[in-house]
Amino acid sequence: MFYHHLFEKFAKQSHVKAALIGGGNYGTAIVTQSLFNKYLTINAVADTNIENAKKSYRETNIPDEDICLCNTVAEAKEAIEQGKYVVTSNPDILFQLEVDVVAEATGNPEAGAYHAQLALENKKHMVMITKETDSVIGPVLHQMFKQKGLVYTPVDGDQPALLMQLVEWARLIGLEVVSAGKSRDGEYIYDEKEGTVTHPAEEKKGIPVPVVVKISPEDAKYLEFIPEGKGEEYLRKRKEILSGLPQAAGFDYCEIVMMANATGLIPDTETLHRGSLRVNEVPIVYCSNENGGIFGGEGRIDIINCLRREDEASMGGGVYLVVRSKSAYSQNILTSKGLIGNYDNSVAVLCHPYHLCGVESSTSLMSAAMLGVDTGSKEYVHRFDLARRAVRDLSAGTLCGNDRDPNMASFITPAATKSGINPIPAHMLNGNKLKVNVKAGEVITYDMVAEPEQSVLWEIRSQQEDYFLK
Repeated sequence: MFYHHLFEKFAKQSHVKAALIGGGNYGTAIVTQSLFNKYLTINAVADTNIENAKKSYRETNIPDEDICLCNTVAEAKEAIEQGKYVVTSNPDILFQLEVDVVAEATGNPEAGAYHAQLALENKKHMVMITKETDSVIGPVLHQMFKQKGLVYTPVDGDQPALLMQLVEWARLIGLEVVSAGKSRDGEYIYDEKEGTVTHPAEEKKGIPVPVVVKISPEDAKYLEFIPEGKGEEYLRKRKEILSGLPQAAGFDYCEIVMMANATGLIPDTETLHRGSLRVNEVPIVYCSNENGGIFGGEGRIDIINCLRREDEASMGGGVYLVVRSKSAYSQNILTSKGLIGNYDNSVAVLCHPYHLCGVESSTSLMSAAMLGVDTGSKEYVHRFDLARRAVRDLSAGTLCGNDRDPNMASFITPAATKSGINPIPAHMLNGNKLKVNVKAGEVITYDMVAEPEQSVLWEIRSQQEDYFLK
């Protein structure tokens, strides 16, 4: 790492004042870790649930008397001048404070767009943690901020930015990126003795509820290491055997769209292969047919469900690349100095086996304010969108939800303009109603949805289409 050179020799300023919108788990980690960073101070936190905002500071053991509830800009400025920490339920006031950069972590696509607009108007850099906004309008926001001499960036600690950086590093040193992608957070833990595969699942009312699938003796062979030339067969069988476990969700596809738009990598299929794979099986399966894999070509992007024993290393919801060198000499170095290859070592897998969420996000805030650079990709182009299909018959008036809406399934589609028959981006659906009946299996298109009367998200989306698609 050479961050010390960057921040000590090339910084435009010696310290960063930042504000956070969204005091959830991710945002709280940014606040708690900032106390150990000499370059960064989080002066203010906004959340519509004021207790969430307070909790982010309380987790740092800041006493309640130093946490000030402020409803106006004047109150917030006075509190900061006194060395206090501001919490507010009104995010708008943060943009009028003396902060350099605002981190947006609401998870609400419309709120994210609105806050990006405020950042532009008030000349603040923006770290966009809300993937739901970025998947719809990230490419044009990147351009709009750049035109005003500001930084718009994804966030270190989440998979999209981590993959963007890994892809750029690989290409910089001259490696070919055969495929890349992310590992899902929840892993499939295989207990050979018990004949089970367990997924940790999400907590319900604070209690972890794991999901367990029993493996029959005849199916057990498909959980053994994938033999040469059997990648497609084993992936298909594993998908059947493990179908009772939680699968890739809308937010996984959302991140893949961001990664594809930033790297130029493309999905092999609209719903991805979503293979259940050990890390050392990835280069065997996630390469082109010519190299014994399942992809129809190279430069592909996908998701894996990490399959492993309890005593094997976790992927930690991290990211991976399958790479190759055009030089046979260099390729031999890749596979003899630590990278795991496929059967003929023609490609190899490179892993970043963790994502530390808000704990490592400070580098994005610091880079934006101190260096004037983002921590994503050099280019961000509108290539793909996240879209949805109905999984059951839906009646007119149905309210569309977020990535966890059980009425809809996600898929990835080439970018398209706002037109009646074109798929509507998934997060332009959030909170809006269907105006017609939709049958199970139908793609949700623009002409099926009631357009909101006022929406910053929809407005900026039109600007993105003008910039990239017309």
